[in-house]
Amino acid sequence: MAGQDTPRRDTRGIVGAPELFARVRFRRRAPAPELRPYLEHYWLIDWDLGEPYASHVVPHPSVNVVFQRFAGTPDFGEVAGIGLELFTQKLEGAGRVCGVQFRPGGFRPFAPAVPVSHWTGRRVGLDEALPGHAAAPGAVLGPDEEDERVAALDTFLLSLAPAPDPQADLAMALAERIRHDRGILRVDAFARAEGLSVRSVQRLFAAHVGVSPKWVILRYRIHEALERAESATAVDWAGLAAELGYSDQAHLVRDFTATVGVPPTAYAG
Repeated sequence: MAGQDTPRRDTRGIVGAPELFARVRFRRRAPAPELRPYLEHYWLIDWDLGEPYASHVVPHPSVNVVFQRFAGTPDFGEVAGIGLELFTQKLEGAGRVCGVQFRPGGFRPFAPAVPVSHWTGRRVGLDEALPGHAAAPGAVLGPDEEDERVAALDTFLLSLAPAPDPQADLAMALAERIRHDRGILRVDAFARAEGLSVRSVQRLFAAHVGVSPKWVILRYRIHEALERAESATAVDWAGLAAELGYSDQAHLVRDFTATVGVPPTAYAG
């Protein structure tokens, strides 16, 4: 599966993106070509705040490796499995994060010993998820030059020597289709169109993505609704609900509120 040369530029998943970007320096960078089949991008954040700020993210169906520097604590690195709930991070003082977002299905070749569902909803140290391969966080976070931080991430991930895995390739391809094809609304129809059984797709996603295909479909719907709420002056919520495959507007409102914490009309207002 070919990776993209340029990281995506959308803000999907970031709650209150304009407010966050006004307070932090946020960039996405492409990894080395050999890593692009497995990775979405690197994401780099630096901040120096006079007042604390809480950032909120509706997680993607992706595993992340995150190197973090917060005021008053030692640098550290961790593997963040797919988050099932809204993720909140308090930022204060000066700090830095260098993150790796894997493609849905792309982490398993780097950690083939256990299914990706083993990490779902968990944040663990690098030495637990990638035993024997933990990078020194300072090697990634320390350089002042951004290019050097990107190079350090490349070096670390290439040292893991991801194992070829046709099942991971299939999982990545299926998850990518769900992301981009708004016509995919039901797992049974999707599996049938791919020539697979529902059970085989469910097993594949548990082992290589970390969540069910139904969860992925629903999460991408919420990302779409969140971005519409951020970017549009007026949203036809009933029309958007129909476009995203909800039976009615109330179902979209319920999913959005459960995920983001406020109804879509309140968020957009």
